[in-house]
Amino acid sequence: MERNTGSGATRLGIACGIGAGALWGLVFLAPELTRSFSPLHLTVGRYLAYGALSAVLVAPRWRALAPLLTRREWLALTWLSLAGNTLYYVLLSSAVQWGGIAMTSLVIGLLPVAVTIIGSRDRDAVPLHRLAPSLLLCSTGALCIGWQAMALPSPRAFGAQIAGLLCAVGALVSWTAFAVGNSRWLRRLEHVSAHDWSLLLGLVTGAQAALLLPLALALDTTRHDRAAWAGLAGVSVGVAVLASIFGNALWNRMSRLLPLTLVGQMILFETLFALLYGFLWERRLPTPWEVAAFVLVVLGVVSCVSVHRSPRGSPVPETRDARQGPSD
Repeated sequence: MERNTGSGATRLGIACGIGAGALWGLVFLAPELTRSFSPLHLTVGRYLAYGALSAVLVAPRWRALAPLLTRREWLALTWLSLAGNTLYYVLLSSAVQWGGIAMTSLVIGLLPVAVTIIGSRDRDAVPLHRLAPSLLLCSTGALCIGWQAMALPSPRAFGAQIAGLLCAVGALVSWTAFAVGNSRWLRRLEHVSAHDWSLLLGLVTGAQAALLLPLALALDTTRHDRAAWAGLAGVSVGVAVLASIFGNALWNRMSRLLPLTLVGQMILFETLFALLYGFLWERRLPTPWEVAAFVLVVLGVVSCVSVHRSPRGSPVPETRDARQGPSD
């Protein structure tokens, strides 16, 4: 694997993070576009499409790739697919439908806090005390989110808001586990490219979606016409191509270029684009509490990036050497 070091790698990694965030932000719109279907329907549709596309793209390299994977890698792919795709998207879609795009995206925007705290334990990581200002700013932003969700008037029922908030928190926990585990596996697997790893995740996620398909159909009590099913199929394929194929490839590339304490900060861009898409969809301006949360989270991430800047002429240290195995 080609190694990139120094500020050039940091800039390229941040650019990949911005691209991944712009594409991933679209997944917050999908539940609003398919409100007549359950989150399970949307999850199964998206990941069946992702699995099929991944199978087509990985097929030409399968004979060379398969011998490189042991039982340990397949087990890792299974739990990473569940945490980062299947379970995560069921929870996220439920949070969007019950709590709204803005609340959900801002809660997911707290990923920098969780991932940075975990990443600070890695060798050569920035000490946690230097990251304290960033964590404090992001945590204060979280308080703004919670206050708005529970104290301010909303067109949604209070019970639905609380359910949406809990689902968003569950999605946050699920994706934190994925972000940390996936970053560490990518640093270990020098013999598998970031793009191939993303496609393998797609294969396993597609298999999980196929297992859930009978359950999704059995739980469907609403009659849908052909136009509704066509809409679900279009949204599923669109999200699979843009977010799962291209977005995941950019994120995996970024994960090999940046230290883990900075990787988590890049999820900010998903939050920024999701908020932008959400406000455009709802045709409204952000509330004062949303503005406050947004500004605090941005300042927190900018603070974290500044801490990771290396002195002039010196390389940016890697968080973990690729020879080291994952901690799971």
